[in-house]
Amino acid sequence: MKPAVVIVGGTGVFGGRLARRLLAQGEVRVLIAGRDPARLAAFCAAYGGEAMVLDRAGDVTEALAACAPFAVVDAAGPFQSYGDDPYRLVRAAIAVGSHYVDLSDDADFTAGIGALDQAARAAGVAVLSGVSSVPAISAAAVRALAVGITSIALIDTVILPGNRAPRGLSVVRAIVSQVGRPLRVFRGGNWTEIPAWGGAQKLEIGDSGVATLGKRWVSFIGAPDLALFPQRFAARSVLFRAGLELPIMHLGLVALSWLVRARLLRTLTPLAGVLHAVASRLEPFGSDRGGMRVAVTGIDHAGCRVQRHWTLIAEAGAGPEIPAIPAFVAINTLLENAIAPGARACLDDLDLSAIEAALPRPEMKTVHGEAPAPVLYERVLGAEFARLPVAVQSLHAVVDRAEFVGEARVEVGSHPVAGLVRWLMRFPAASPRVPVTVVMTREGERERWQRQFGAARFVSVLSRHPDDQHGECQERFGPFAFGIRLVVDADGISMPVRNARFLGLPLPRFLLPESRTQETADGYGNALFDVEIRLPVIGRVIRYSGSLRRR
Repeated sequence: MKPAVVIVGGTGVFGGRLARRLLAQGEVRVLIAGRDPARLAAFCAAYGGEAMVLDRAGDVTEALAACAPFAVVDAAGPFQSYGDDPYRLVRAAIAVGSHYVDLSDDADFTAGIGALDQAARAAGVAVLSGVSSVPAISAAAVRALAVGITSIALIDTVILPGNRAPRGLSVVRAIVSQVGRPLRVFRGGNWTEIPAWGGAQKLEIGDSGVATLGKRWVSFIGAPDLALFPQRFAARSVLFRAGLELPIMHLGLVALSWLVRARLLRTLTPLAGVLHAVASRLEPFGSDRGGMRVAVTGIDHAGCRVQRHWTLIAEAGAGPEIPAIPAFVAINTLLENAIAPGARACLDDLDLSAIEAALPRPEMKTVHGEAPAPVLYERVLGAEFARLPVAVQSLHAVVDRAEFVGEARVEVGSHPVAGLVRWLMRFPAASPRVPVTVVMTREGERERWQRQFGAARFVSVLSRHPDDQHGECQERFGPFAFGIRLVVDADGISMPVRNARFLGLPLPRFLLPESRTQETADGYGNALFDVEIRLPVIGRVIRYSGSLRRR
């Protein structure tokens, strides 16, 4: 007799696709489980399988024992709303000696399943959570992309469904429950918080020679990858973003997120029904094309900074097949007895090659790519960047985010105009010793530098100078933009000001500030800085010098 696989939520969007794949393969008995007998009967009449009435609030252990399944798949969700006993079904599967697989995309649920590891090992069964687009596919892609990478600076995953992809109320509720809420992410080697559905920007994934989705809006959103990847892959930054195809829907959520960020609403969950109705009305617009991209940036064996990416493009409405594919691969791998017992997130159990082999062709296309990924100062300095002391290179190796701490001495000029300039620029007051924190965040081709000297905080944005021909950067402080020459010498780097603009208009040379800036290194791995800004006639505005080390 064929082994039985119970699919809870087997009439749903993803569970139904998994069921149809397994039925077409014919290797297992497929039991479609759920609470609605009529819906179960209709599904089985249309596609096959056996109906199994199952209420997770009832005696699920007894129900599973009656059919002695080889594996139980939870494709129901949303896993964020499983209440005070989220692993009830998992424990029941372990109790009857069944393998367990779920399609969770909830970070807490997926990360927490490891608490059942000892029980799963004792029963000799595998319990895998997150066997879906994330983290199963994204983790498999990272493992493949990271071969030959000696250190990972950034893992960046993007998911872009087509607008015509089916979206049930539970999916909408799971999305809007995050919008505007604090999202814990690992950036630059430290945990920090950003608002979910913040950081909106346009992004294009794909390859024009194979397939592309064109530019779409994306924003930060929660996923198991954010909690699990920093430790598993020793990555300094892990980002996860998603986007809605129609700008009115994506930017509408961005706007609504401010209601939560401003604490006018605790959550958008009460609006889920209305937003689902709006999404349903807009479903005919947009396309049925979607995809995902996983990118890994790091240092290869040759010492070069590279970005490798794996992109999946789903054509002709095939996107909803993607979340079910890892579960299909996992069931077949379990049938081959090739997955070790224990309870864990699905980070290392499925290979990317097996997932790609299960993709429907030609509806889905995959693209692998690699390109140099120089940071800003590497782009400006070229080969000269390698001449800098290691500590200074580290200071400017901003792939995503870098945080430095140290201390400084601050000296100021006495002229009243110098005081006015310091107030306008938010420069710190004089101090023989003040703690310093510098946070550098990459924003596309630019870097945002936030410097904090004690209670004083000032921000600038660095980019390559638009007319760069001689190793020049542009640093913008509000309406002021300064062209800065980067000069590498035996000790480090100096940065004289070459030109300046105010509101886009060039300043005459007699008003040009003088910047004496130098960065060097000590013998303890710290970067040393010495910055003095002077104005014609006025003299010194400020001088600050000190040391920084990576936090």
